[in-house]
Amino acid sequence: MEKKIQFYYYSGTGNTLLAVREMVTVFQEHDIDVTLHRMEDVHEVTVTEDTVLGLAFPVAFQSTFPFIWKFFHSLPEGRGTQVFMVDTLMSFSGAIVGPLKKLLMSKGYRCIGAKEIMMPTNYFPKTIDDDTNEEKVTEGLKSARKFAEQLIHGDSSWGRVPILPDLFYLLCCNDFLMKNVNTAVGKKIEVDTGTCTQCGTCVKLCPTRNISMDEDGPPRFGETCEVCMRCLCFCPVEAISIPGKSFARYRAVKARDLLS
Repeated sequence: MEKKIQFYYYSGTGNTLLAVREMVTVFQEHDIDVTLHRMEDVHEVTVTEDTVLGLAFPVAFQSTFPFIWKFFHSLPEGRGTQVFMVDTLMSFSGAIVGPLKKLLMSKGYRCIGAKEIMMPTNYFPKTIDDDTNEEKVTEGLKSARKFAEQLIHGDSSWGRVPILPDLFYLLCCNDFLMKNVNTAVGKKIEVDTGTCTQCGTCVKLCPTRNISMDEDGPPRFGETCEVCMRCLCFCPVEAISIPGKSFARYRAVKARDLLS
């Protein structure tokens, strides 16, 4: 494995960031230089043959968010650049590992490893079981560390089972769903203007720039929401919600960790 990694990641409520941090620790222990980039802030990616490209993101809708797929599609030609991926998920994905490998190979990348890591759910949990979540995070970080070691020693793999993942991709990432993903949960996200303190946290965290706010008004939500859960889970006064859906706010990190 090369000694330089450009690691691009997106983390919704923090699970992916925890995994990325663990992997970075392992890489640095082996004197591998790692540069982190938040996907939502990147406008252009530069790749070279002597640098490894890392991709980390959460699973959503059995695949991942539309803006992340747009990031993948915008990657430049690989020309033999090594690439690995790691995602975090609640239980199952069917439309990411194989389809992403297919896309990257078509761009000329050399896919050296893929890992899916089970972490606590952040998708409308009814209650938060701290003990169970702690166990899942502990095991998840062990998996992240092991995967990093495998990458370093050339023991990782990135399998691809044809047909079924491609079918899942067509079902989960079709134009209709992608255009209507902001209503996929049934109702649009709303803000309780009486509770909102106008702190601006949701505006800063939104990866699709869907939320705006005037100096003397509450947040306004546009039409590009992809239900990443950041605004709901990190609102300090829980003023943001989806009407008719009651759930506990799960988050694995502090809001500032996603912005720093």
